[in-house]
Amino acid sequence: MMMIYGMFVFALDTAAYQELQRQTRWRQEAQGRVGLLPARQFLGPGEDTITLTGTLHPQFTGGQPHLDQVRDMASQGHAWPLIEGTGKNYGFFVMESLKERKVALMRDGAAQQIDFDMVLHRVEDDNGNLLAMLGPLAGMAMRAVPRLV
Repeated sequence: MMMIYGMFVFALDTAAYQELQRQTRWRQEAQGRVGLLPARQFLGPGEDTITLTGTLHPQFTGGQPHLDQVRDMASQGHAWPLIEGTGKNYGFFVMESLKERKVALMRDGAAQQIDFDMVLHRVEDDNGNLLAMLGPLAGMAMRAVPRLV
């Protein structure tokens, strides 16, 4: 497992990414001063964005159904935990965009290669709203685990 986003596992057989880019900002607001350079005031953290870029080869790795699964998660509008395979917890993220490009098309339109870019933004749990996320996570877990009879 490379990373998990909610209940979606990034791995070689699902949607392996080849690159992770992270951009973290801090709010340093400028205050104009007469005859001097602007003064800067630290107002706290700014946006934290992670971009995952990858290439899928459906005949060997994951394919379109896996990207559709992530797209469905984003359509629910929830923030999901993002945890690296090393155990590093990045926090809760919402998906801003999922871009895909299909190349090397077959006669029936099936792609032999699918490139994707996924942009995730970190959200803060300032009002305890993320605790409500446990409901959807628990529901997904119950559907994913086979029932023992």
